This record gives sequence, structure tokens and C-alpha cells, in this order.
Amino acid sequence: MTRRAASSAVTIGFEEARLRIGIDQIVPLKIVSSAVKKTPKYAQIAASIREIGLVEPPVVARDRGEPGKYLLLDGHLRIDVLKDMGRNEVTCLISTDDEAYTYNKRVNRLAMIQEHRMIVKAVERGVPEDRIAKALNVDVQNIIRKRRLLEGICPEVADILKDKHIAINTFTELKKMLPLRQIEAAELMVAMNKFTTNYAKSLVAATPQAQLVEQGKPKHVRGLTDEQIAMMERESVSLQREFRIAEKSYGADHLDLVLTNGYIAKLLSNARVVRYLAQHHQDILTEFQKLADTETVAA
Repeated sequence: MTRRAASSAVTIGFEEARLRIGIDQIVPLKIVSSAVKKTPKYAQIAASIREIGLVEPPVVARDRGEPGKYLLLDGHLRIDVLKDMGRNEVTCLISTDDEAYTYNKRVNRLAMIQEHRMIVKAVERGVPEDRIAKALNVDVQNIIRKRRLLEGICPEVADILKDKHIAINTFTELKKMLPLRQIEAAELMVAMNKFTTNYAKSLVAATPQAQLVEQGKPKHVRGLTDEQIAMMERESVSLQREFRIAEKSYGADHLDLVLTNGYIAKLLSNARVVRYLAQHHQDILTEFQKLADTETVAA
């Protein structure tokens, strides 16, 4: 393997196997104060661990200065709760990166579909829904809705939106469409980076009746007439067509733009070329400079 290939290889962020570690071997990087223990978040974590156990393992890194010790990168509240419960050991993920700031910076809250799958997994293991609701300090109906989140959603859409943070009512709107239209709507959401319920409602409003689940039930959108809805449907079809065309040519167009900007930057670095353009083609020089400035701002 060449040096370049070696440097570009993807490194694994965690050791492959989880490890059962004594809590006294784990060195926390921050103190859980008494004020933090009084917060609703701490109470929720404590209730969750008591009711259904530890769902997300803490993340540690091996202490390079003291073999047998581990630095706690993520999970300080969970470890503190386990200590109060009298636990002596905990199963951890072993990070190959001991930079706590870097790790925590990459941690995001669970996406809706990921939360749904965790709830389904807990129910399959025999945990009652009311117990999950109690552990998460939410209403049991909220847990039931999240468990049923993907009922009526085609697998392709679930895969497209699996890591997106989406309101539960957005999925309610998607369920009004047939599978192929659901896929188109999900792709539009990703392309536009818009996952709100209102945007989903607008996509439903722009969906032809034949692509809705309830085809025999006329659409009624508050504030819109039948003529306006029909116009939205036509514009949606046109937008889809233009989107597909742009999607196909985007890669080649972007490459052409990069090469063109690189060539223009090289031209503008030549004083003789700039002087000639300034004397004979001032308008072209102005446009070249705008392109160069745009590329600089984008970089």
C-alpha cells in the first residue's frame, strides 16, 4: 500500500468488542454536581436505568498513562446513577480516540426512526409500553405512536430518513401518500433539507389524487381552493421533472465549474493577462473576477 493510500484509509472509531469494566477502573473527566442530580434530565436517566436497564453503553478510552484504567468520554450521568444503585461493573464501548471534546462534538440526539427502533426492540424483549413511558417520563400514548411510527411507511422511505430529525406528525402526512410518492417526497425533503410537518403537508397538497392512499376522498386543504390545489399538483410534477434532470447532470456540471474556476484563477494570477483584459476587455475581466471571488467565498 502506498503512503497516500495508507493515509486515506478509514480508521475504526471503536474497538470491535464491548468490554465489561469495573466502575472503579473508570476515570470521569468531569464531576456530576449535586445541582445536576436535581435536574429533570438526571431524573429521567435514573428512572430509565431502573425500569429497563442501560440502553446506551458509556464510551471510554484506554488510559495511555495508566494501564487498566479508562477515561470516561461519554456517559457521566449514567455512570453516576449506576454508582448510586450499587453497581460495580458496566459494559462499555471502547473508543480509539481519547479526545473527549472531539467525541462529544460528534454525538447527536437520536433521530425519530432510531428512537422508534429502540422502543420496538424493548417491546420485543417483553418490556411493557407503560414501563417504557415511565422510564422516559412521557405519556404512554406517545410511546405507542412512536412504536407505530413506520406503519404505512415503505422501507425505502425509512432508509432515506433513518438519520434525520423529523417530527412525528411529518410521518403522519407521509402515510397519506402511496409508496412511490412517499419516496419522491422523502427525496425532496432531503434535497431541500426541510423536514417540517408544514412542508410535508404542502407535498400532500401537491400530490395528485391517484397517488394518495384515500383516492376516493377529495383533498381539502385549508386556505386553498380546488383550482389552487390543481395548480400545485401541476407545478409539483414539473418540479419533479426538473429535479431529476438537474440530479443527473449535477456531477458533470459541478466538475466543469471547478475546472473552469481553476483555469480562471490561473489566468488572473498572470499580470500580463490581467493587464491585457483591463485594457481591451474590461467587461470580461469583471466577470472573471466575480467568478474568482465566488469561488473564494465558497472555499
